[in-house]
Amino acid sequence: MRQYILHSIFVFFIGYFVQAQEMLSLEDAVKITFENNYDIKIAKNNLKVGSTNNSYANAGMLPLINANFTNNNSQLNTSQTQADGTVRQLDGAKNMNLNYGVGLDWTIFDGLSMFAKKEQLNVLETQGKAALQLAILTKISDVYATYFDLVQHQHVIASIDTAIAISSQRLSTAQNRFSIGKSSKLEVLNAQVDLNSDLSLFLKQKEQYRISKIRMNELMARDLKIDFKVNDRIELDKSMDLKVLQLAAESQNPTLQFQILSKKLAELNLKQVKGNRYPRVRVTSGYNFTESEASLGFITQSSGKGFVYGINATVPVFNSFLQHKNEKVARFQIENAELALEQQKLNLKTQLSILFESYQTNLKLVEVEEKNVEIAKQNIEITLAKFKIGTITTIEFRTAQQNYVEAIVRYSNAQYLTKLTEINLNELAGTLKLN
Repeated sequence: MRQYILHSIFVFFIGYFVQAQEMLSLEDAVKITFENNYDIKIAKNNLKVGSTNNSYANAGMLPLINANFTNNNSQLNTSQTQADGTVRQLDGAKNMNLNYGVGLDWTIFDGLSMFAKKEQLNVLETQGKAALQLAILTKISDVYATYFDLVQHQHVIASIDTAIAISSQRLSTAQNRFSIGKSSKLEVLNAQVDLNSDLSLFLKQKEQYRISKIRMNELMARDLKIDFKVNDRIELDKSMDLKVLQLAAESQNPTLQFQILSKKLAELNLKQVKGNRYPRVRVTSGYNFTESEASLGFITQSSGKGFVYGINATVPVFNSFLQHKNEKVARFQIENAELALEQQKLNLKTQLSILFESYQTNLKLVEVEEKNVEIAKQNIEITLAKFKIGTITTIEFRTAQQNYVEAIVRYSNAQYLTKLTEINLNELAGTLKLN
C-alpha cells in the first residue's frame, strides 16, 4: 500500500510540473528555428554575400577611375659642361617634378567574357538561394522529426505510467492477500520486483525524453534548460502519391536545383574561356596636371595640363596551345556536370521510391498495431478483474500487462516511423511546410 501511495504522490507532482511547462506547438518550434537557428542564419548571410558580389563591377563591365599624385624633389651639388667647354657649377641645386590628375581605364571588349561572368554571378546568387533553401529544409525537417520523437516519448511514458499504476495495484492486492493468508510471500516479492522494473523503465524513458528536449532547444538555438511539453497527437497524411512527389522534386528539390545550376556554371565557364580567343580592347583617358622646376638646364621651369587618351588592343596569336587545352578541360567539366546531374536525378528518384515503400508499409503497420492496442486493452481489463478474484496466476497477469504496454509502444513507434517517412518524403520533394 505504501508503494501505491508513493507512486500516486510521484504521479501528482509529475502532473503538476507538466502543467507548469511551456506548451510548444509544432508551428512555434518551426518559427523559432527559422528565426534563430545558426545554420540558417549562416546560409542567409552567404546569400547576402552572393547578392553583394553579383554586380557589373565584379563582372568587369564598368570602368576603373583612379586619381594620381606624384611629387619628386631633389637638392644636389651639380656640375654641367656646356658644348663650348664652359663649366657651370651650382651647390644645392633644387629640382622638382609634380604630376597629378584623374585617369580612366575601361575594357570595352574582351570576347564577351564579361557578359558570361555576369551570368555566372547571377547563377551563383541563385545557387545561394538553393543553398539557403536546403539549409532551411534540413533544419526544419530535423525540427519535425525531433518534435514527433518527443510526442512518441510522451506516449511511451504514459503507457509505462499506466503499467506502474497497474503494478502498484497488483502489489497492493498481493500484500492484502498475504496478510489474510491467501498468498505467499513470493507473490508479494514478485509484484515488488515487477513494480521496480516498471519504475526503472520509466526513469530511462524520461532520460531519453529530456535528451530529445535538449536537442530541440539546440535546433531552436535557445537556452537548453528551457522545459516544455509538446502536443500528443500525430496526424498522418494518408494521401501521399509517389508521382506527385517526384514531379515536385524535379522543380523544388534544392540539391537537384543546385546541381542544375552547377552545370550552367560549367557552360558559362566555357564561354569565358572561349572569350580568350578574341582581341581585348582597352580605352584609357584622363586629365593631368604637370609642373617641374630645375636650377640648371635650358628649361628651369615648365607646367602643363590637359586631356590624355589612348586605346590599347591585345590580339592573341599563339599561346603554346593553352587555349585549346583550356577549352578541352572546360568541355570535360561540362560533361562531368551533366553526369553528376543525371546521377542526382536517379539518386533522388531512388530515395523517393524507397521511402515511399516504407511509408506504405508503415501505414499498414499503424492499422495493425492500433487493433492490437484495442485487443491488449480488453485483455488487461479481463486479466486484472480475474487477478483480483484470484482465478489466474501472477505470471499470466504480468504477461497480459507487458503485452498491453508493448502494444502501446509498438503503435506509437509505428505512428512515429510513418510520420518520419512522411517528413523525409516532403523534404526530398521540397514540399515540407516551413511555416
